[in-house]
Amino acid sequence: MRGLFADNKGPWGSGSGPTPPPSSGSGSDNPGPSSPWGSPGTSRPRGSSGNVTSLDDFLARGRARFGGGGGGRGRGMTTPPSKSLIAWGLLAVVLLWLIFTSFHRIAPEERGVVTQVGRYSRTLGPGISMTLPAPFERVQKVDVENIRNIDLGSTTSETLMLTGDQNIIDIAYSVRWNVRDPELFLFEIQNPEETIQQVAESAMRAALSAVTLDAAIGEGRGEIENRVQENMQAILDSYKSGVLIQGVAIKQADPPAAVNDAFKAVSASQQAAQSDINQARAYALQLAQLSQGEATAFDKVYEQYRLAPEVTRRRMYYETMERVLSNVDKTIIEAPGVTPYLPLQQTRPPAAAIAEPGAQAQSGGAGR
Repeated sequence: MRGLFADNKGPWGSGSGPTPPPSSGSGSDNPGPSSPWGSPGTSRPRGSSGNVTSLDDFLARGRARFGGGGGGRGRGMTTPPSKSLIAWGLLAVVLLWLIFTSFHRIAPEERGVVTQVGRYSRTLGPGISMTLPAPFERVQKVDVENIRNIDLGSTTSETLMLTGDQNIIDIAYSVRWNVRDPELFLFEIQNPEETIQQVAESAMRAALSAVTLDAAIGEGRGEIENRVQENMQAILDSYKSGVLIQGVAIKQADPPAAVNDAFKAVSASQQAAQSDINQARAYALQLAQLSQGEATAFDKVYEQYRLAPEVTRRRMYYETMERVLSNVDKTIIEAPGVTPYLPLQQTRPPAAAIAEPGAQAQSGGAGR
């Protein structure tokens, strides 16, 4: 209570205010400090309520001095907040905490990995799911359908590789992958993209070491891509990475820049030779099909000839003569004993008939 009365202003007002008169029954000339119960040495009369207001004021001032509530009338005092408002505020904070840390919306292409106090618990599927509030359980969302792409071949150390015939090839390729097991993807490997990049480079070097340079820059690209994809998937599965390799695509496979032009010329010659070979094979196949068709037609004619030899022979003769004489300018008449009238102008060739009137016109013009 000493701190309460250490100020010049006591709970009964400032020292400059009026002091109560000394008691008539006191024998002292210097009366003590005034109090709410009267002068020193005096007792509060029973049944008297004259100093009740001073006691209430004292209690209110004491609560205000030590940070308590109450509606004091002194200077510097503020109205304390209502206890009901504080309770409602705390309740709202708790509700928001529960809502934002207990309910989780998982998209169709996502999976939610739940960790319970830092340890893997379960995996949530698409939809609205509920967990324990944080920090007891936490949810980390992982996109399992997005196809990610890693381009390799941006630096010289990655592009220059050695083939099986001791040649150097300048290669650039890309790797497509996505997440298959989100829990393994989060907890088994620390840097997924860096790990996939190193595995892809190792698998590509192993695949190129088994082929020649001509195969790597030519028709062997598809086989190399398949082999790299299989090797990468086997290595990543051994790491328990939770990654699925969707494919490998070679974007560039060239010899070193110093001999690139010569290799391009050789490759062009090889392609031209292969094109000629393909054309010869197509022509041979066409002749074989034509010969087979003619043989089949002859077999059918022979069957008819066996049934009626004379008729078939005469028919073949007529067809042959028609085919031979169709392009010959001749008129053949079979009329034994009869001399028919032949209009010579009509039996002449069309070109001669047209040329003769033109020649007559020129001769007539010259005579004139």
